[in-house]
Amino acid sequence: MSRQYTLAQLRYFCAVARSGSMTSAAQHLNVAQSTLSSAVIELESSLGVQLFQRSPRRTLSLSPAGERLFAEALNVLEQVDNLPAIAQDDAKALRGELVVGIFEPLASFRAPQILTAFRQAYPQVEMRYIEGDLEEVRQSLSSGRCDVALTYDVGLRDDFRTTLIEHIPAHLIVAADHPLTSRTTPIPLRDVADEPFILLDLPHTRDYYVDFFQSAGIRPDIRYRLPDYETVRSFVACGLGYSLLNLRLPHDHTHAGLRLATLDLADDLPAISLVVAFPQRTRPTQKALLFERVCRKVLGRRHLRDPFTAPDR
Repeated sequence: MSRQYTLAQLRYFCAVARSGSMTSAAQHLNVAQSTLSSAVIELESSLGVQLFQRSPRRTLSLSPAGERLFAEALNVLEQVDNLPAIAQDDAKALRGELVVGIFEPLASFRAPQILTAFRQAYPQVEMRYIEGDLEEVRQSLSSGRCDVALTYDVGLRDDFRTTLIEHIPAHLIVAADHPLTSRTTPIPLRDVADEPFILLDLPHTRDYYVDFFQSAGIRPDIRYRLPDYETVRSFVACGLGYSLLNLRLPHDHTHAGLRLATLDLADDLPAISLVVAFPQRTRPTQKALLFERVCRKVLGRRHLRDPFTAPDR
């Protein structure tokens, strides 16, 4: 007769599944890697299935059985972690871990506000962030490395459910001494079409901006392709070209101390949507839904419909 599996083994399994590495999971849990490896092997023996596919490079990916178990194990562990909150009838007693994926340009500007508000409401929940570009966030959410994500809706397919936080229109940024800064009205995109364009070159993001120009019937002179949001701002501040961005910072300085100007666009072009996203295939955890509620309160609109009672896309 096979041995009974334990909650500790399930926790170790979920940690490895999220990180894709025994080493990373052991560091996060502060346990010996041998302890973690033994626990996973014992769990596989108890269940009679192989949970991970091991590659020659020592990377781990979930087997089909592992994928099925991972989704259910997260729910089981959440129910166990929620027992104190249920018994005490106190949301502040909610425990466990919440892993949030976040689009990197949003992280420094949005994440601290959300983390502060969430910790005040649920002080015993450990929140971790996984930063990345839009594709990396999408993959982390799809694979289960994170429970929920704060991201733009660009590149999200039908296998995700989203709650709208806000629509964010694109804006124009130019050097502080650019001639257009003297205007008091929104700027037509055609007025900068012949100048060098500095593209924020990230997966899905680049497609959004290229489509933006196509909608306006303009072929931009892409002079620089840069993968970092702040580097784009610094290039613009130095007078090397103009750019289009969506996230507006509350200041006009770059990390290098230079200034730039933020100008509204006259063109009626598609805005981007800031959303909280969940995997479609699994029911979100209670902590993920509470994160979505905090995001709406801190960042966006109130009285939005529940994304799990009606589709919003």
